[in-house]
Amino acid sequence: MTTADRKPRVFSGIQPTSDSFHLGNYLGALRQWVAMQDTADALYCVVDQHAITVDHDPKVLHQRSRASAAQLLALGLDPERCTLFIQSQVPEHAMLAWILGTETGFGEASRMTQFKDKSAKQERTTVGLFTYPVLMAADILVYQTDQVPVGEDQRQHLELSRDLAGRFNGTYGDTFIVPEPYIVKETATIKDLAEPEKKMSKSSTSPRGCLYLLDEPNLMRKKIKSAVTDSGGEVRYDMDAKPGVSNLLNIYAALGETTVGKLEAEYAGKGYGDFKGDLADVVADALGPIAAKTREYLADKAELDRILTAGAEKARHLAARTIAKAYKRIGFYPPVAL
Repeated sequence: MTTADRKPRVFSGIQPTSDSFHLGNYLGALRQWVAMQDTADALYCVVDQHAITVDHDPKVLHQRSRASAAQLLALGLDPERCTLFIQSQVPEHAMLAWILGTETGFGEASRMTQFKDKSAKQERTTVGLFTYPVLMAADILVYQTDQVPVGEDQRQHLELSRDLAGRFNGTYGDTFIVPEPYIVKETATIKDLAEPEKKMSKSSTSPRGCLYLLDEPNLMRKKIKSAVTDSGGEVRYDMDAKPGVSNLLNIYAALGETTVGKLEAEYAGKGYGDFKGDLADVVADALGPIAAKTREYLADKAELDRILTAGAEKARHLAARTIAKAYKRIGFYPPVAL
């Protein structure tokens, strides 16, 4: 099969930095991961190696990695239609990251905006955090990835991956596919329920600001009903003048598979109470089954580990071929098979 005949290969990863993904993760990226299984040769990864670039508890990291994988399966990732694995189970990521690190200029790495943002929030800044984008490039290039789903906050990292692939190819010979951005269907950014001027995040200053996929349904309803709205009771979309209700309209439209315009018409003449009560049910009905399914996967540790091991074996089969080629190009001896 030629490159033109096969499905495009897509790679994406998510960090296990909390006990649960939140609604912004789901609507902004993870729901698109599920859809891409049918149109791409998709590899999805829990990037636990990236998670240790900041202080962490090893036991908590291990638990969160398993919980992250269980949530991805509960959301609809199918091991028969995609490759799902834990990053640290595939050592070729780190092997390639070292090679790419020798191709990355210090100034080039220091310009990465996420390093500046994250290092400013920490007392101790590590070399690992500084070279985080190089490992991300290795994640992508080691699978000969054609397309990478990226949001605006990751676009700079993808450009580094493209630059490093082109640079290596130009110096040592054709080795890596130069990946292209995969533009997913545009989705509204989900805002904090308590502070709708901010993006929803696990670092929310209010416990009710972030809606987690593993929240109990009654807690989900409570968070929606107590979400900040705006003065006046009109259910109308205006992100500048009415950011609170506009954020809730975006959530309703996304989970209810409708449009903001239809919702505005439906709730014309009704108040926030009716709107938020109905939205609370929509959220609980949509996300409640995900939490239940996640618990089922976590309850069967042997089956979950079997799925992840099988995924890692598939991923290593692809990654090992790239490493063999890169090692030969760079002048290394080939890795010794175990």
